[in-house]
Amino acid sequence: MIPFVRDFDFDYAQVKSVSPLIRRIVARNPGPFTFTGTGTYLIGRDEPGAEIFVIDPGPELEEHLDAILAATAGQRLTRIFVTHAHMDHSPLARPLAARTGAVIYAGPEPCQASNGGIRLEAGDDLSFTPDVPLHDGELFSADGWTLEALATPGHTASHYGYVLQNEQALFPGDCVMGWSTTIISPPDGDMGAYMATLTRIRARQFAVLWPTHGPPITQPGPFLDAYIAHRRQREAQIVEALQQRGEATIRCMVPELYAGLETRLYPAASHSMLAHLIELVRRGVVDCQGAPAIGSVYRTVAPNDLTGEVEARRSAAWA
Repeated sequence: MIPFVRDFDFDYAQVKSVSPLIRRIVARNPGPFTFTGTGTYLIGRDEPGAEIFVIDPGPELEEHLDAILAATAGQRLTRIFVTHAHMDHSPLARPLAARTGAVIYAGPEPCQASNGGIRLEAGDDLSFTPDVPLHDGELFSADGWTLEALATPGHTASHYGYVLQNEQALFPGDCVMGWSTTIISPPDGDMGAYMATLTRIRARQFAVLWPTHGPPITQPGPFLDAYIAHRRQREAQIVEALQQRGEATIRCMVPELYAGLETRLYPAASHSMLAHLIELVRRGVVDCQGAPAIGSVYRTVAPNDLTGEVEARRSAAWA
């Protein structure tokens, strides 16, 4: 079981200091994919004249823009970092930059629209482009503290997390969320890349994770172990379901494998299942006619090989 953390003390449009170098403002955009809303992080000392970086400015809401500007009044907001181009993360970047002169940083690859005829609530910000594309491992320093850009592909191809090195803290965007699992939606989302990213994050042994949605994860090691195990278990369940049925579509399997899930969340589950199946097809465990898609009919190819592979990958991830 994933040890989800959902208790969250916040007020909309109010700045809250959560560490010596971190303040957070939550946007008023709650929903089934955003939890209580987008958490925008202000990095830097809360002092007059201090240099401030912003992580995930969020949706284009006037109230949220005003709250960020009020919280940083008398300070120098110089850089805006976006984890990925979704409508709950990136749209406010350009208006905020226009008001402050800050430079916008994000991954270099443009967002790809979700496929399969299913639209997720948050949506893709197809118009977003950064001023400066990031490179993995880039460092940005100000006033005695340093932020590191960490490539974390999987949720999207160009997803980036940010490491506040002084506090051993990672801002993982939507790569890891304390309140829920993460949606992996092809073609921008890639399950193989995502699992490699989780392993990379686990190996860094961060002291705390600050997701864009919801409260912090204060015990990242056990949480990530459970996150990884959940994905491997879901993968095994998909293969087992195909073995039992002989062949099946995603729409047939979702109600069975996601028993108890609200039906309004079936589209999100379908996208994540598609990501799993694309990876299984890539590894030769599952097959389908044509390119894997939501409406494809899937069947197993090597049903006896999966258990050992899953256990080997899980052990490697936990090592």
